[in-house]
Formats: sequence, C-alpha cells, structure tokens
Amino acid sequence: MRFLSVLMLSALVMTGCTLHPQPSTPTDGIRYEICQTISETEIADLFQRWNESLTSGNPSIVTALYAKNSILLPTLSNQPRLSVSEKEDYFRHFMEKRPKGNIDQRHIIPGCNMALDAGLYTFTFAATGEQASGRYSFLYRWDGTDWRIISHHSSLMPE
Repeated sequence: MRFLSVLMLSALVMTGCTLHPQPSTPTDGIRYEICQTISETEIADLFQRWNESLTSGNPSIVTALYAKNSILLPTLSNQPRLSVSEKEDYFRHFMEKRPKGNIDQRHIIPGCNMALDAGLYTFTFAATGEQASGRYSFLYRWDGTDWRIISHHSSLMPE
C-alpha cells in the first residue's frame, strides 16, 4: 500500500511539472530546469529496450538502464535490490531462464523529466517453457542524457 501511495504521488508530481527555479550556486542564484518531454510511444519503447537487454545474457547491459540511486523490487526475489551488484546478481539468475516479457495491459503517464509505465505483463521463459504473469511499474527519470529507471517494481499476480 505504501508503494502504491509513493507511485501515485510520483505520478501527480510528474504531470504538473513546468519550468521551475532550482537552487544553483551561491554566486549565480537561480537556474531554470527545462523539462525533457517524452511521448507515450517513446515510454513504451523504454520497456522494449529493457526487455531486449534481457536477451543479451549480460546483466551489466540490463543494469546500465537503471539510475545509480534506483530500486529494483524484483518478481522472483524477496530482497530489494539497491546497488548495481545486487541488481546484477538478480538479473544473472533471472536471465538464465531466458525470459521474454510481453505487456498485457499498461497505463502510461508522461511527465516533466519523469515517466511512468505500469500495468500487467507475462514472462515466457525459453529455458523451461514456463510463464509467469505479474504486475509491474517502471518509473523513469531523465538524467540529462538518457532515460533511466529509478524504480522498478514487479510482483507475481496474487491469484
């Protein structure tokens, strides 16, 4: 419930973003942050980029899509993954199953330097033929050069 509250608050903050003053250095006072915009199609493409990185077999390629100060709440582990090494450890084992995700239902909210993609997805594991359906949310932030995942939550469906 707490995660959902944070997610909703993040979405509200994102949708109202415009040019706004940000503290800078003591000598020049104020700088203005310009919003990096992104379309719903481009947000959907960020998931595809992540999904395709799973086929690389290299956890470093996947974790490079996450911001340094990000959180991964993975589907198949009870441990929150905060560090790069923790995320790589999770993806190393997850990728052994050769997963491929498919979006079943999604809700996208573009914002100012942030974007939310949340919904339902199903993973098919080529190594075993098994499938797993889950809920997901990806919260992205523009880092000045690229869109990075700052929060990724994934959980199996409760039924």
